[in-house]
Amino acid sequence: MARVTVEDCVIRVPNRFELVLLASQRARNISAGGKITVERDNDKNPVVALREIADETIQFEGLRNELVQGLQKHVEPDEPEEEEIDVLAGRELELKGAVLNEGELSGAGMTIEGDEEGEDEPEADAEPGAAVEE
Repeated sequence: MARVTVEDCVIRVPNRFELVLLASQRARNISAGGKITVERDNDKNPVVALREIADETIQFEGLRNELVQGLQKHVEPDEPEEEEIDVLAGRELELKGAVLNEGELSGAGMTIEGDEEGEDEPEADAEPGAAVEE
């Protein structure tokens, strides 16, 4: 079989720049273990890729998609599912409605009724400067 030339491939892919990108992507796929659709004939991967393009034995759209994904720098994350949003909203409500435990109250200088250590301290609800009843 004769060696392939760019002129054979330009018929299939008119833009030479796109042809180079597609052929290089296909050559990378072959190097990664992709199945070859034409006989190798002792050719290197870029030549095999060009021969596949010239013979139209591969799908160009699949190559274009792989090429674009490989060149993307910013990949948009998947949007969370409705169920995940509901779970996250429920957790947020739980956090907002959480009651401070006794350790957090005493650490904030506030006492709980019946606390033996806090008998001498004024209650947290009392206004500053107000007299404390005993």
